[in-house]
Parts: sequence; structure tokens; C-alpha cells
Amino acid sequence: MRFKNKITLITGAASGIGRSAALAFAKEGAIIVASDRNDQGGKETVEQIVSKKGQATFIKTDVSKYEEVKKLMQQIHEEFGRLDIAINNAGINGVIARTKDYPEDDWDKVMSINASSVFYGMKAQIPMMLEQGGGVIVNTASIAGLKGLPNSIAYTASKHAVIGATRTAAMEYGRNNIRINAICPVFTVSPMFDPDALDKMAQGIPDKLKANVPMKRFAKVEEQVGAMMWLCSDQASFVTGLALPVDGGLTA
Repeated sequence: MRFKNKITLITGAASGIGRSAALAFAKEGAIIVASDRNDQGGKETVEQIVSKKGQATFIKTDVSKYEEVKKLMQQIHEEFGRLDIAINNAGINGVIARTKDYPEDDWDKVMSINASSVFYGMKAQIPMMLEQGGGVIVNTASIAGLKGLPNSIAYTASKHAVIGATRTAAMEYGRNNIRINAICPVFTVSPMFDPDALDKMAQGIPDKLKANVPMKRFAKVEEQVGAMMWLCSDQASFVTGLALPVDGGLTA
């Protein structure tokens, strides 16, 4: 029960890594605030937690809008009075296109949901953590934040932005007992990355992607969550400003 009674916010909690994180943290005693713009999926995550005797609540939020993020934090402050852990995890892939063909509207959408949301989250979360004397923030980046990813300029740029923002905020608030890190997943089997669906769109692509990973397989959501949990635990008490690859050795 590493996180017993820790108030833990997880955005993008309706599915994939976010849902898996909510379930795992709740299993170890955390009180979960699940947030997503997907109302049905978010409520299903909470139902799964409660059915296993955990504690959770769902607050619908579009994290690409700062006013909604502020409202989310106000609700957390009113209901719980504190925020121990924040996992800024919401994100989308965007379209697949070369840079010269990339739609401007999609660029704006990806940057808003993937990058601006992390800034908005930290901007609203840090004041509460300063007030209470500390806290932990983990932002979901990607290996695409550490290297280029052809045909995905918006996604790649947004994840580079997440890592830069993470490192900057970590430097600013380390003296205040606020640790801020990022995880950088490789291809992780989830609704956001479905190898079977990808293979139907472009046969053979999943095998080519897998071949580039030294461990010769894709990641499981639980493996990404394990890294999140370590970063949020006391075992990582002197770790801040880290962009942690969870990538089967791809960036090695």
C-alpha cells in the first residue's frame, strides 16, 4: 500500500495507460480522481475501482482548456483539500502525414491536447502542492519526445514540449519538495496503439516497428504504469527532472 490515502489525479483515465494507472494506484491505497473528456469511459474506470473496494471519483474535463483544468483543481481542493500525486497523461496521436502535408488544424489539436494540457495541469497543480509542502507530478511523454518520428510532426513536437516543460518545472520547484518527471513510452498495446488495426491499414508495419525494439515486442500498459508508480513512490525520492524511457531498449 505504497500510496495509501494519497489523493491521486490521473488525466486520460478513460482507457489505456490512464485507466491501468488508476486501477493500479487504487489497488495500492490511493484515492483516485479520474479525469477525461470521455464521460462514459471515465465512469467505467471508477466503477472498476469501486467494485474492487477502492476509492475513486470521476470529474469530466477537457484538459486542453485552461478554465476547465482550473475548475478541476478547484473541485479537488474543495473535496479533498490536497493533491499528493498528479499524472498528466491525456494525449492523442494525430494524423499520419509528412510535414509538408500535415493539416494545420490537426497540428493545433495535437499540440493543445498533448502539450498545452501538461502546462495547464502543472500551472494549476503546483500552487496546491506549494501550499501543502510538496507533491509529485508525472507527465506522459513518449520516445517521440527523445527522437524524431517520421510522418508525425505534431505528435513528436508535442512530446518534445512535454519533456522540456517537465525539466524546466522540475528545476524551478525541486527546492519546494515537488518532484516532476516524465515517462517516455514506446509502442504500448492499448486503444491508442492497436497493432492489429494498424496491420489492416498498412500490412507488415507492426512487425517492422517491433523489429526496431531490442526486446522484440511491444510494451504492455502495466509496464508503463510500473514506471509511473516507481517515480511517484518514496523509492524515487531523489529523482526529479527525469525523462524515463520505457522502451525495451529502443533509444539505447
